[in-house]
Formats: sequence, C-alpha cells, structure tokens
Amino acid sequence: MSNTKQLEKIRTAPGFIAALDQSGGSTPKALGLYGVTPDAWSNDEGMFDVVHAMRTRIMTSPSFGGDRILGAILFENTMDRQVEGRSTASYLWDVKKIVPFLKVDKGLADEVDGAQLMKPNPGLGELLKKARAAGIFGTKMRSVIKQANAAGIKAVVDQQFEVGRQIVAAGLVPIIEPEVDIHCPDKAAAENILHDAIMDQLNSLDADEIVMLKLTLPEKNNLYADCVAHPNVARVVALSGGYSRDEANNRLSRQNGMVASFSRALSEGLSAQQSAKEFDATLNSSLDSICKASAT
Repeated sequence: MSNTKQLEKIRTAPGFIAALDQSGGSTPKALGLYGVTPDAWSNDEGMFDVVHAMRTRIMTSPSFGGDRILGAILFENTMDRQVEGRSTASYLWDVKKIVPFLKVDKGLADEVDGAQLMKPNPGLGELLKKARAAGIFGTKMRSVIKQANAAGIKAVVDQQFEVGRQIVAAGLVPIIEPEVDIHCPDKAAAENILHDAIMDQLNSLDADEIVMLKLTLPEKNNLYADCVAHPNVARVVALSGGYSRDEANNRLSRQNGMVASFSRALSEGLSAQQSAKEFDATLNSSLDSICKASAT
C-alpha cells in the first residue's frame, strides 16, 4: 500500500473527505437520524454492530467511490472490523481508492479559558502502531474553541501540534482539528486569533513534517488561504460544525482550495428503511452537492 500514492491523492485530487467516525457518545444520535432506535441493540457491542452495518452500507454503495471521495475517517471500532471480507482500511483503499484515516482522540476535557482541549491519551503510541499495521494513512483529533480567548486558543493549537508531531513521527499524517464552535459569540475574532496561532506552528515545522488541517467554515472568506498554500499542509478540509448541508456547502463554495470533511451533512437524508435504490440515489445526490462545493 503506497503512502506516496495516497499522499499524492490527498494533495491534488478533486473530491472531499467523508467523516464516518462518530464514536460512542454521538452514535445513538447518528443512528436515530438514520432511523434506527435504541431498541435495536442491548449493549455497546450490539450498537457498534448496527453502526458498522450503516457504515458498510455507505462504503459499499456504488456512489461512494474514489472519484469523488479523497479519504474516509474511521472510528477505531470500524478500523478493527471488516467490509466484504477485507479489513476496512484495505477495502477503502484497495477496492474504492479512498484513503483511510483514523480518529485518535479520547474526547474533550472540560472548558478552560473558553476552550476544550483533548483529554490525555496515554495509549496513543500503541494506537498509532496498530493503525500503521492496519494500513491507515492518517489520523484525526478534535478540540473545540468556544470563546475568542487568546490563551484558550493558543493552548488548543499548541496541544494539537504537539500531538501532531508525535503522529508524524509515527509515520502518519495528522488532521489537526481545532474546531471553532459555530455559536461562538465572537466567531470572527476567534478565527483571526486561531489563524495566527496555526500559522506560527506551521512555520515551525520541519520540511518533512506534513499535516492536514480541519477547520470550521470561517466568517471571513479565504481566511485560511495561506494555510492552504503552506508547503507543510497536504490539504485543508472544512467541518460542517452543525450547519445544515445547504449552509455548509454555501459557505464552503466561497473558500478557495478548502474541501469538505462532513459527517452529519454527508448522511443527511439516509435511512435504514430505504431500498438500496433509494439509499444510493440519496447518497449520490449528497456526494454530488458536497463535491461541487469542494471544487472551488
């Protein structure tokens, strides 16, 4: 499995990244939107069986292919399972030509200085080894900024890049995700502070330390243009952050060089009750609209 081919695809190919990585906490909500209620499982393992069936249905859909999808972000439980008799990462790359990523954070710590850092993650080194062995190309980890507080924002960015360097050293490409809450009272100001903190960190990377960025769709169009152009950045992707798909697509289409990495906006409208034909048609039109917005 060639990392060079995968990196080339991430850097240059059209399309977007599909986020299929809701974990324990957000899974029941995702399944509820998909039309599966909690009486369909009796424990966590059962719940993960149901969610894997949903993700498998998405991944194996004829409309879900490498022509429109650059990469897919998986939750550890999905990485450990199989799709059509292959490991999920192998299925994505070898069958669909979609680059596999793994969500590696352990969730958010309590808010300090208007921001939520990532919880400590002592098992990260082992997880990265396991991911490499499973054919994973990169990782994703999320923090959240809720206020335009310089100390909180700096803490988030410092932590993200510190862990990011550990991930690079393990041979993977990290997606650094300092999300700005779309309800942040002074979102534009928070984004300006964030932009400067990210640029400082990018400029301190060695030439061979390659990262990706996953950012909230900004108030100021093309705020992140210099991140997009930065030699250490393989790609800048956007999170939908609670915006509806239409609003997210609309905002995204105004950011040059930024592509989507949507989860909820991707699965909007899909349901367990749909026939294969209805499911594929719905997914196809979602993928189409997100792709168009990403192609700016």
